[in-house]
Amino acid sequence: MSTNNAGQLSFTESVNHMADRAFDVLEIDPGIADAIKACSATLEVNFPVEIKGKVEVFTGWRSTHSTHRLPAKGGIRFATIVDQDEVEALAALMTYKCAIVDVPFGGSKGGLLIDPSKYSRDDMQKITRRFARELIRKGFLSPATNVPAPDMGTGEREMAWIADTYKHLHPEDVNYAGCVTGKPVAHGGIRGRAEATGRGVAYVMREFFRHPDCVAQAGFKGTLAGKKIIVQGLGNVGFHAAKLLHEEDGSLITGLCERDGALVNPDGLDIQSIRDHIVEYGTIKNYPNATFVEDGKSVLEMDCDILIPAAMEAQITIENANRIKARLIVEAANGPVTFEADEILQQRGVMILPDAYVNAGGVTVSYFEWVRNLAHIRFGRMERRYDETRGSHMLKAIQSMTDQPIPEWIQKELVQGADELDLVRSGLDDTMRLSFQQIKEVFDSNNKVNDYRTASYVVAIDKISRSYLDIGIY
Repeated sequence: MSTNNAGQLSFTESVNHMADRAFDVLEIDPGIADAIKACSATLEVNFPVEIKGKVEVFTGWRSTHSTHRLPAKGGIRFATIVDQDEVEALAALMTYKCAIVDVPFGGSKGGLLIDPSKYSRDDMQKITRRFARELIRKGFLSPATNVPAPDMGTGEREMAWIADTYKHLHPEDVNYAGCVTGKPVAHGGIRGRAEATGRGVAYVMREFFRHPDCVAQAGFKGTLAGKKIIVQGLGNVGFHAAKLLHEEDGSLITGLCERDGALVNPDGLDIQSIRDHIVEYGTIKNYPNATFVEDGKSVLEMDCDILIPAAMEAQITIENANRIKARLIVEAANGPVTFEADEILQQRGVMILPDAYVNAGGVTVSYFEWVRNLAHIRFGRMERRYDETRGSHMLKAIQSMTDQPIPEWIQKELVQGADELDLVRSGLDDTMRLSFQQIKEVFDSNNKVNDYRTASYVVAIDKISRSYLDIGIY
Protein backbone atom coordinates (compact mmCIF):
# COMPACT_ATOMS: atom_id res chain seq x y z
CA MET A 1 0.00 0.00 0.00
CA SER A 2 1.57 3.26 -1.12
CA THR A 3 1.57 6.43 0.91
CA ASN A 4 2.38 10.05 0.27
CA ASN A 5 5.39 11.93 1.56
CA ALA A 6 3.76 12.49 4.94
CA GLY A 7 3.26 8.75 5.40
CA GLN A 8 -0.49 9.07 4.94
CA LEU A 9 -2.71 7.40 2.40
CA SER A 10 -2.92 8.96 -1.04
CA PHE A 11 -6.20 10.62 -2.06
CA THR A 12 -7.17 7.65 -4.26
CA GLU A 13 -6.37 5.16 -1.49
CA SER A 14 -8.41 7.20 0.98
CA VAL A 15 -11.44 7.14 -1.34
CA ASN A 16 -11.03 3.41 -1.99
CA HIS A 17 -10.74 2.61 1.71
CA MET A 18 -13.96 4.48 2.39
CA ALA A 19 -15.64 2.55 -0.41
CA ASP A 20 -14.28 -0.73 1.00
CA ARG A 21 -16.47 -0.29 4.07
CA ALA A 22 -19.54 -0.36 1.82
CA PHE A 23 -18.26 -3.36 -0.14
CA ASP A 24 -17.91 -5.23 3.16
CA VAL A 25 -21.44 -4.27 4.23
CA LEU A 26 -22.88 -5.41 0.89
CA GLU A 27 -20.66 -8.53 0.87
CA ILE A 28 -19.66 -7.91 -2.74
CA ASP A 29 -17.13 -10.29 -4.29
CA PRO A 30 -13.62 -8.79 -3.95
CA GLY A 31 -13.01 -9.10 -7.69
CA ILE A 32 -16.17 -7.19 -8.48
CA ALA A 33 -15.24 -4.60 -5.86
CA ASP A 34 -11.85 -4.13 -7.54
CA ALA A 35 -13.56 -3.73 -10.91
CA ILE A 36 -15.87 -1.04 -9.58
CA LYS A 37 -13.02 0.82 -7.86
CA ALA A 38 -10.69 0.74 -10.86
CA CYS A 39 -10.35 3.78 -13.12
CA SER A 40 -11.41 2.88 -16.65
CA ALA A 41 -8.92 5.18 -18.38
CA THR A 42 -6.66 8.14 -17.65
CA LEU A 43 -5.27 10.43 -20.32
CA GLU A 44 -2.17 12.58 -19.74
CA VAL A 45 -1.42 15.28 -22.28
CA ASN A 46 1.58 17.56 -22.67
CA PHE A 47 1.14 20.41 -25.08
CA PRO A 48 3.02 23.60 -26.02
CA VAL A 49 1.52 27.08 -26.08
CA GLU A 50 3.34 30.27 -27.06
CA ILE A 51 3.01 32.81 -24.26
CA LYS A 52 4.45 36.30 -24.82
CA GLY A 53 6.89 35.03 -27.44
CA LYS A 54 8.06 32.07 -25.34
CA VAL A 55 6.88 28.47 -25.69
CA GLU A 56 5.62 26.84 -22.48
CA VAL A 57 4.64 23.18 -22.09
CA PHE A 58 1.58 22.39 -19.99
CA THR A 59 0.52 19.06 -18.49
CA GLY A 60 -3.08 18.01 -18.03
CA TRP A 61 -5.12 14.93 -17.23
CA ARG A 62 -8.61 13.61 -17.82
CA SER A 63 -9.66 10.45 -16.01
CA THR A 64 -12.75 8.36 -16.68
CA HIS A 65 -13.55 6.24 -13.68
CA SER A 66 -16.75 4.56 -14.83
CA THR A 67 -18.89 4.39 -17.97
CA HIS A 68 -21.70 2.27 -16.52
CA ARG A 69 -23.76 5.33 -17.42
CA LEU A 70 -22.98 7.79 -20.20
CA PRO A 71 -21.77 10.42 -20.45
CA ALA A 72 -19.10 10.33 -17.78
CA LYS A 73 -19.32 13.59 -15.82
CA GLY A 74 -16.88 15.64 -13.80
CA GLY A 75 -15.22 19.02 -13.53
CA ILE A 76 -11.95 20.39 -14.82
CA ARG A 77 -9.73 22.20 -12.34
CA PHE A 78 -6.83 24.53 -13.05
CA ALA A 79 -4.46 24.50 -10.08
CA THR A 80 -0.86 23.98 -9.00
CA ILE A 81 -1.82 20.96 -6.85
CA VAL A 82 -3.23 18.93 -9.74
CA ASP A 83 -1.70 15.51 -10.37
CA GLN A 84 -2.86 12.13 -11.70
CA ASP A 85 -3.71 10.70 -8.28
CA GLU A 86 -5.93 13.65 -7.43
CA VAL A 87 -7.73 13.48 -10.78
CA GLU A 88 -8.36 9.75 -10.47
CA ALA A 89 -9.61 10.07 -6.89
CA LEU A 90 -12.00 12.85 -7.84
CA ALA A 91 -13.23 10.81 -10.82
CA ALA A 92 -14.06 7.93 -8.48
CA LEU A 93 -15.90 10.30 -6.16
CA MET A 94 -17.93 11.52 -9.13
CA THR A 95 -19.06 7.98 -9.93
CA TYR A 96 -20.33 7.45 -6.38
CA LYS A 97 -21.74 10.98 -6.19
CA CYS A 98 -23.86 10.60 -9.32
CA ALA A 99 -25.21 7.27 -8.11
CA ILE A 100 -26.14 8.64 -4.68
CA VAL A 101 -28.30 11.41 -6.14
CA ASP A 102 -29.69 9.32 -9.03
CA VAL A 103 -28.02 11.33 -11.77
CA PRO A 104 -27.50 8.93 -14.73
CA PHE A 105 -23.83 9.71 -15.37
CA GLY A 106 -20.56 7.88 -14.96
CA GLY A 107 -17.67 9.52 -13.15
CA SER A 108 -14.85 11.55 -14.67
CA LYS A 109 -12.51 14.40 -13.73
CA GLY A 110 -9.88 16.57 -15.33
CA GLY A 111 -7.13 18.90 -14.31
CA LEU A 112 -4.46 21.20 -15.72
CA LEU A 113 -1.27 21.91 -13.81
CA ILE A 114 -1.23 25.70 -13.89
CA ASP A 115 -1.49 28.83 -11.75
CA PRO A 116 -4.20 30.85 -13.55
CA SER A 117 -3.28 34.02 -11.64
CA LYS A 118 0.02 34.22 -13.53
CA TYR A 119 -1.57 34.50 -16.97
CA SER A 120 -3.65 37.12 -18.73
CA ARG A 121 -7.17 36.49 -19.96
CA ASP A 122 -5.95 36.08 -23.54
CA ASP A 123 -3.24 33.66 -22.47
CA MET A 124 -5.74 31.61 -20.46
CA GLN A 125 -8.02 31.43 -23.49
CA LYS A 126 -5.19 30.08 -25.67
CA ILE A 127 -4.20 27.52 -23.03
CA THR A 128 -7.78 26.41 -22.32
CA ARG A 129 -8.68 26.03 -26.00
CA ARG A 130 -5.52 24.01 -26.66
CA PHE A 131 -6.21 21.74 -23.68
CA ALA A 132 -9.78 21.29 -24.93
CA ARG A 133 -8.55 20.31 -28.41
CA GLU A 134 -6.30 17.66 -26.88
CA LEU A 135 -9.19 16.16 -24.92
CA ILE A 136 -11.65 16.34 -27.84
CA ARG A 137 -9.32 14.73 -30.37
CA LYS A 138 -8.49 11.89 -28.02
CA GLY A 139 -12.15 11.14 -27.25
CA PHE A 140 -12.23 12.55 -23.70
CA LEU A 141 -14.74 15.34 -24.31
CA SER A 142 -18.12 15.18 -26.07
CA PRO A 143 -21.81 15.59 -25.16
CA ALA A 144 -22.33 11.83 -25.58
CA THR A 145 -19.37 10.36 -23.71
CA ASN A 146 -17.54 12.81 -21.43
CA VAL A 147 -18.87 16.16 -20.19
CA PRO A 148 -16.72 18.50 -18.06
CA ALA A 149 -17.91 21.28 -15.74
CA PRO A 150 -16.22 24.07 -13.75
CA ASP A 151 -14.09 23.23 -10.74
CA MET A 152 -11.30 24.90 -8.80
CA GLY A 153 -9.72 27.62 -10.95
CA THR A 154 -12.29 27.41 -13.73
CA GLY A 155 -15.75 28.88 -14.30
CA GLU A 156 -18.28 29.97 -16.90
CA ARG A 157 -15.59 31.68 -18.98
CA GLU A 158 -13.51 28.54 -19.44
CA MET A 159 -16.58 26.42 -20.16
CA ALA A 160 -17.65 28.85 -22.90
CA TRP A 161 -14.20 28.59 -24.51
CA ILE A 162 -14.29 24.79 -24.36
CA ALA A 163 -17.81 24.61 -25.83
CA ASP A 164 -16.82 26.94 -28.67
CA THR A 165 -13.71 24.86 -29.38
CA TYR A 166 -15.81 21.70 -29.57
CA LYS A 167 -18.31 23.41 -31.87
CA HIS A 168 -15.56 24.38 -34.31
CA LEU A 169 -14.12 20.86 -34.35
CA HIS A 170 -17.57 19.23 -34.67
CA PRO A 171 -19.85 21.69 -36.49
CA GLU A 172 -22.17 18.84 -37.45
CA ASP A 173 -23.06 18.03 -33.82
CA VAL A 174 -26.38 19.75 -33.13
CA ASN A 175 -25.94 18.95 -29.42
CA TYR A 176 -22.56 20.68 -29.17
CA ALA A 177 -23.74 22.89 -26.27
CA GLY A 178 -24.03 19.76 -24.11
CA CYS A 179 -20.29 19.04 -24.34
CA VAL A 180 -19.77 21.01 -21.10
CA THR A 181 -21.97 22.33 -18.31
CA GLY A 182 -21.59 25.41 -16.17
CA LYS A 183 -21.65 27.66 -19.23
CA PRO A 184 -22.88 31.27 -19.24
CA VAL A 185 -26.67 31.40 -19.53
CA ALA A 186 -26.38 33.26 -22.84
CA HIS A 187 -24.37 30.36 -24.27
CA GLY A 188 -26.54 27.43 -23.25
CA GLY A 189 -26.06 27.53 -19.49
CA ILE A 190 -28.84 27.28 -16.95
CA ARG A 191 -29.84 29.74 -14.25
CA GLY A 192 -28.90 28.51 -10.81
CA ARG A 193 -25.82 26.50 -11.83
CA ALA A 194 -23.25 28.86 -10.29
CA GLU A 195 -24.87 28.64 -6.86
CA ALA A 196 -25.89 24.98 -7.14
CA THR A 197 -23.21 23.27 -5.05
CA GLY A 198 -23.42 25.77 -2.19
CA ARG A 199 -27.22 25.84 -2.26
CA GLY A 200 -27.18 22.04 -2.25
CA VAL A 201 -25.08 22.11 0.94
CA ALA A 202 -27.72 24.29 2.60
CA TYR A 203 -30.52 21.98 1.41
CA VAL A 204 -28.65 18.99 2.88
CA MET A 205 -28.39 20.68 6.26
CA ARG A 206 -32.04 21.70 6.23
CA GLU A 207 -33.09 18.13 5.49
CA PHE A 208 -30.83 16.81 8.27
CA PHE A 209 -32.46 19.19 10.75
CA ARG A 210 -35.95 18.07 9.64
CA HIS A 211 -35.29 14.72 11.34
CA PRO A 212 -35.37 15.03 15.15
CA ASP A 213 -33.52 11.72 15.60
CA CYS A 214 -30.63 12.93 13.43
CA VAL A 215 -30.48 16.21 15.34
CA ALA A 216 -30.40 14.34 18.65
CA GLN A 217 -27.70 11.93 17.44
CA ALA A 218 -25.49 14.91 16.63
CA GLY A 219 -26.08 16.31 20.11
CA PHE A 220 -28.22 19.22 18.99
CA LYS A 221 -31.66 20.57 19.73
CA GLY A 222 -33.98 22.69 17.61
CA THR A 223 -33.24 24.04 14.15
CA LEU A 224 -30.34 25.61 12.26
CA ALA A 225 -31.25 28.99 13.74
CA GLY A 226 -28.55 30.14 16.13
CA LYS A 227 -26.17 27.26 15.39
CA LYS A 228 -22.53 28.38 15.35
CA ILE A 229 -20.86 27.44 12.07
CA ILE A 230 -17.26 27.70 10.89
CA VAL A 231 -16.72 27.67 7.13
CA GLN A 232 -13.41 26.98 5.41
CA GLY A 233 -13.25 28.61 1.98
CA LEU A 234 -15.28 31.49 0.59
CA GLY A 235 -15.15 30.38 -3.01
CA ASN A 236 -18.23 29.62 -5.02
CA VAL A 237 -19.37 26.76 -2.76
CA GLY A 238 -18.56 28.21 0.65
CA PHE A 239 -19.97 31.63 -0.19
CA HIS A 240 -23.41 30.47 -1.32
CA ALA A 241 -23.73 27.90 1.48
CA ALA A 242 -22.72 30.36 4.20
CA LYS A 243 -24.86 33.17 2.80
CA LEU A 244 -28.00 31.02 2.66
CA LEU A 245 -27.45 29.56 6.13
CA HIS A 246 -26.87 33.02 7.58
CA GLU A 247 -29.60 34.96 5.76
CA GLU A 248 -32.37 32.38 5.41
CA ASP A 249 -31.80 29.91 8.26
CA GLY A 250 -30.54 32.27 10.96
CA SER A 251 -27.28 30.41 11.57
CA LEU A 252 -24.26 32.27 12.94
CA ILE A 253 -21.14 32.05 10.79
CA THR A 254 -18.65 32.57 13.61
CA GLY A 255 -15.48 31.72 11.69
CA LEU A 256 -14.29 31.91 8.11
CA CYS A 257 -10.99 30.39 7.00
CA GLU A 258 -9.28 31.55 3.81
CA ARG A 259 -5.85 31.12 2.20
CA ASP A 260 -4.49 34.30 3.76
CA GLY A 261 -5.84 33.76 7.27
CA ALA A 262 -9.21 33.65 8.99
CA LEU A 263 -11.90 35.93 10.37
CA VAL A 264 -13.64 35.28 13.67
CA ASN A 265 -16.67 36.92 15.27
CA PRO A 266 -18.65 35.08 17.99
CA ASP A 267 -21.70 37.21 17.15
CA GLY A 268 -21.65 36.17 13.51
CA LEU A 269 -20.01 37.37 10.29
CA ASP A 270 -21.69 39.21 7.43
CA ILE A 271 -20.83 36.92 4.51
CA GLN A 272 -21.83 39.30 1.72
CA SER A 273 -19.84 42.12 3.30
CA ILE A 274 -16.74 39.90 3.50
CA ARG A 275 -17.15 38.81 -0.11
CA ASP A 276 -17.39 42.46 -1.17
CA HIS A 277 -14.22 43.20 0.81
CA ILE A 278 -12.37 40.36 -0.94
CA VAL A 279 -13.52 41.57 -4.37
CA GLU A 280 -12.31 45.10 -3.61
CA TYR A 281 -9.02 44.36 -1.85
CA GLY A 282 -8.16 40.78 -2.89
CA THR A 283 -7.80 39.62 0.72
CA ILE A 284 -9.72 39.19 3.97
CA LYS A 285 -7.07 41.17 5.83
CA ASN A 286 -8.16 44.48 7.34
CA TYR A 287 -11.81 43.51 7.26
CA PRO A 288 -13.22 45.78 9.99
CA ASN A 289 -15.93 43.76 11.72
CA ALA A 290 -14.02 40.67 12.83
CA THR A 291 -10.83 39.46 14.48
CA PHE A 292 -8.15 38.42 11.98
CA VAL A 293 -6.26 35.17 12.70
CA GLU A 294 -2.99 34.70 10.80
CA ASP A 295 -3.03 30.88 11.02
CA GLY A 296 -6.32 30.35 9.24
CA LYS A 297 -6.32 26.56 9.48
CA SER A 298 -6.20 26.73 13.28
CA VAL A 299 -9.71 28.19 13.27
CA LEU A 300 -10.99 24.76 12.16
CA GLU A 301 -10.25 23.69 15.74
CA MET A 302 -12.25 26.45 17.44
CA ASP A 303 -15.50 25.88 19.32
CA CYS A 304 -18.52 25.63 17.04
CA ASP A 305 -21.54 23.45 16.42
CA ILE A 306 -20.99 22.73 12.74
CA LEU A 307 -17.84 22.77 10.61
CA ILE A 308 -18.13 23.15 6.83
CA PRO A 309 -14.82 22.52 5.02
CA ALA A 310 -15.47 23.98 1.55
CA ALA A 311 -11.94 24.46 0.22
CA MET A 312 -9.57 21.61 -0.60
CA GLU A 313 -8.97 17.96 0.17
CA ALA A 314 -7.04 16.67 3.20
CA GLN A 315 -7.74 19.60 5.54
CA ILE A 316 -8.66 17.39 8.49
CA THR A 317 -6.01 14.72 9.00
CA ILE A 318 -4.55 12.57 11.77
CA GLU A 319 -2.65 15.69 12.86
CA ASN A 320 -5.69 17.78 13.82
CA ALA A 321 -8.63 15.35 13.97
CA ASN A 322 -8.44 15.03 17.76
CA ARG A 323 -8.63 18.81 18.15
CA ILE A 324 -11.78 19.33 16.09
CA LYS A 325 -14.54 20.54 18.42
CA ALA A 326 -17.51 20.60 16.02
CA ARG A 327 -20.17 17.95 16.61
CA LEU A 328 -21.18 17.86 12.95
CA ILE A 329 -18.89 18.14 9.92
CA VAL A 330 -20.54 18.88 6.57
CA GLU A 331 -18.08 18.14 3.74
CA ALA A 332 -18.73 20.76 1.09
CA ALA A 333 -15.30 20.20 -0.49
CA ASN A 334 -14.09 16.97 -2.07
CA GLY A 335 -12.14 14.79 0.34
CA PRO A 336 -11.54 17.35 3.12
CA VAL A 337 -11.36 14.57 5.74
CA THR A 338 -8.78 11.83 5.17
CA PHE A 339 -9.58 8.17 5.80
CA GLU A 340 -7.43 8.09 8.93
CA ALA A 341 -9.02 11.27 10.30
CA ASP A 342 -12.46 9.91 9.50
CA GLU A 343 -11.81 6.90 11.74
CA ILE A 344 -10.60 9.13 14.58
CA LEU A 345 -13.63 11.40 14.32
CA GLN A 346 -16.00 8.43 14.27
CA GLN A 347 -14.42 7.08 17.45
CA ARG A 348 -14.93 10.49 19.05
CA GLY A 349 -18.61 10.50 18.09
CA VAL A 350 -18.34 13.36 15.60
CA MET A 351 -21.01 13.03 12.93
CA ILE A 352 -19.96 13.58 9.29
CA LEU A 353 -22.18 14.26 6.29
CA PRO A 354 -19.92 13.08 3.45
CA ASP A 355 -18.69 14.91 0.36
CA ALA A 356 -20.02 12.32 -2.10
CA TYR A 357 -23.51 13.39 -1.07
CA VAL A 358 -23.18 16.90 0.35
CA ASN A 359 -21.60 18.60 -2.68
CA ALA A 360 -23.63 16.73 -5.30
CA GLY A 361 -25.73 19.84 -5.97
CA GLY A 362 -23.33 20.92 -8.70
CA VAL A 363 -23.60 17.73 -10.74
CA THR A 364 -27.36 17.64 -10.16
CA VAL A 365 -27.89 21.04 -11.77
CA SER A 366 -25.27 20.19 -14.40
CA TYR A 367 -27.54 17.27 -15.27
CA PHE A 368 -30.45 19.68 -15.64
CA GLU A 369 -28.32 21.87 -17.92
CA TRP A 370 -27.21 18.90 -20.04
CA VAL A 371 -30.83 17.73 -20.45
CA ARG A 372 -31.82 21.30 -21.37
CA ASN A 373 -29.07 21.43 -24.01
CA LEU A 374 -30.17 18.14 -25.59
CA ALA A 375 -33.85 19.17 -25.48
CA HIS A 376 -33.04 22.58 -27.03
CA ILE A 377 -35.68 24.31 -24.91
CA ARG A 378 -35.52 26.10 -21.59
CA PHE A 379 -37.47 24.69 -18.66
CA GLY A 380 -40.86 26.31 -18.16
CA ARG A 381 -41.17 27.74 -21.65
CA MET A 382 -44.25 25.71 -22.58
CA GLU A 383 -46.13 25.54 -19.28
CA ARG A 384 -45.39 28.73 -17.32
CA ARG A 385 -48.15 30.94 -18.78
CA TYR A 386 -50.61 28.05 -18.69
CA ASP A 387 -49.91 27.63 -14.97
CA GLU A 388 -50.37 31.37 -14.43
CA THR A 389 -53.73 31.33 -16.24
CA ARG A 390 -54.90 28.32 -14.26
CA GLY A 391 -53.82 30.01 -11.02
CA SER A 392 -55.73 33.13 -11.97
CA HIS A 393 -58.88 31.07 -12.62
CA MET A 394 -58.49 29.35 -9.23
CA LEU A 395 -58.12 32.71 -7.53
CA LYS A 396 -61.29 34.02 -9.17
CA ALA A 397 -63.16 30.86 -8.19
CA ILE A 398 -62.10 31.21 -4.54
CA GLN A 399 -63.09 34.88 -4.48
CA SER A 400 -66.52 34.18 -6.03
CA MET A 401 -67.26 31.40 -3.53
CA THR A 402 -66.04 33.15 -0.39
CA ASP A 403 -66.79 36.76 -1.30
CA GLN A 404 -63.80 37.63 0.86
CA PRO A 405 -60.70 39.64 -0.08
CA ILE A 406 -57.59 37.54 -0.54
CA PRO A 407 -54.27 39.00 0.71
CA GLU A 408 -52.07 40.32 -2.04
CA TRP A 409 -49.17 37.98 -1.23
CA ILE A 410 -51.43 34.94 -1.62
CA GLN A 411 -52.72 36.26 -4.93
CA LYS A 412 -49.16 36.67 -6.16
CA GLU A 413 -48.16 33.16 -5.11
CA LEU A 414 -51.24 31.57 -6.69
CA VAL A 415 -50.95 33.38 -10.00
CA GLN A 416 -47.18 33.31 -10.54
CA GLY A 417 -45.91 30.49 -12.76
CA ALA A 418 -42.55 28.86 -12.10
CA ASP A 419 -39.64 30.12 -14.21
CA GLU A 420 -36.48 28.17 -14.98
CA LEU A 421 -34.68 29.21 -11.78
CA ASP A 422 -37.67 28.16 -9.66
CA LEU A 423 -37.72 24.77 -11.35
CA VAL A 424 -33.96 24.28 -11.01
CA ARG A 425 -34.07 25.07 -7.29
CA SER A 426 -37.10 22.84 -6.83
CA GLY A 427 -35.38 19.96 -8.59
CA LEU A 428 -32.21 20.46 -6.57
CA ASP A 429 -34.10 20.58 -3.27
CA ASP A 430 -36.07 17.46 -4.16
CA THR A 431 -32.89 15.61 -5.15
CA MET A 432 -31.00 16.42 -1.96
CA ARG A 433 -34.01 15.58 0.22
CA LEU A 434 -34.76 12.22 -1.38
CA SER A 435 -31.09 11.24 -1.43
CA PHE A 436 -30.73 11.95 2.28
CA GLN A 437 -33.80 9.85 2.98
CA GLN A 438 -32.24 6.92 1.08
CA ILE A 439 -28.99 7.32 3.02
CA LYS A 440 -30.85 7.60 6.33
CA GLU A 441 -32.83 4.44 5.58
CA VAL A 442 -29.58 2.49 5.18
CA PHE A 443 -28.11 4.13 8.28
CA ASP A 444 -31.17 3.24 10.37
CA SER A 445 -31.88 -0.25 9.04
CA ASN A 446 -28.44 -1.86 8.61
CA ASN A 447 -26.68 -2.74 11.85
CA LYS A 448 -23.36 -2.96 9.98
CA VAL A 449 -23.55 0.74 9.11
CA ASN A 450 -22.50 3.17 11.83
CA ASP A 451 -21.91 6.38 9.90
CA TYR A 452 -23.43 8.42 7.09
CA ARG A 453 -20.38 8.09 4.84
CA THR A 454 -20.63 4.32 4.74
CA ALA A 455 -24.40 4.60 4.29
CA SER A 456 -23.85 6.92 1.31
CA TYR A 457 -21.37 4.55 -0.31
CA VAL A 458 -23.72 1.61 0.29
CA VAL A 459 -26.47 3.49 -1.55
CA ALA A 460 -24.11 4.30 -4.43
CA ILE A 461 -22.38 0.94 -4.78
CA ASP A 462 -25.61 -1.01 -4.54
CA LYS A 463 -26.94 0.96 -7.53
CA ILE A 464 -23.68 0.67 -9.49
CA SER A 465 -23.30 -3.06 -8.91
CA ARG A 466 -26.91 -3.67 -9.97
CA SER A 467 -26.27 -1.62 -13.10
CA TYR A 468 -23.21 -3.70 -13.94
CA LEU A 469 -25.18 -6.89 -13.35
CA ASP A 470 -28.10 -5.74 -15.51
CA ILE A 471 -25.89 -5.02 -18.52
CA GLY A 472 -23.85 -8.19 -18.13
CA ILE A 473 -20.48 -6.82 -17.03
CA TYR A 474 -20.15 -9.82 -14.70
